[in-house]
Amino acid sequence: MRTVELHCLIVDDSRRFLQAACRLLELQGVRVVGVASTGSEAGALVSALRPDVALVDIGLGEESGFDVADRLDGVPVIMISARDADDLVHLVEASRAIGFLSKSGLSGPAIRELLSAHRGT
Repeated sequence: MRTVELHCLIVDDSRRFLQAACRLLELQGVRVVGVASTGSEAGALVSALRPDVALVDIGLGEESGFDVADRLDGVPVIMISARDADDLVHLVEASRAIGFLSKSGLSGPAIRELLSAHRGT
C-alpha cells in the first residue's frame, strides 16, 4: 500500500533545528512545504500553502507556541519542544494542539500516528 505524501509546516526559531528537521522528515516521506520562525510568518504560510499539519515549537523566543497554535486555523497542530513531555502534558492538553512530540522523537511515522488518531482512522 502506498503512503499518501504528507505536507508539513514547521514553526521554530532555531535555524539549526529547522534544517535538521527538514532533512529528517523529507527522508521519511514528509514533504516540508514551508518553515517559519514567527507566528505571523506561520499564519501567512498556512493560508498560502495549506499544509496537512503544522509542527509548532512551544518556545518561539518572544512568542508562545501555544498562542501561535491558537491562531493557525484550519490545520492540525502538533506542539514540539526539546523539553520533557511530562513538564508540558497539561499545557498541551489544554491547547488546541492534537498532540506533542519531543524534538528528539520527531519522525514521519510519529506525525502520521498523531494525525491518524486525531482523524479517527
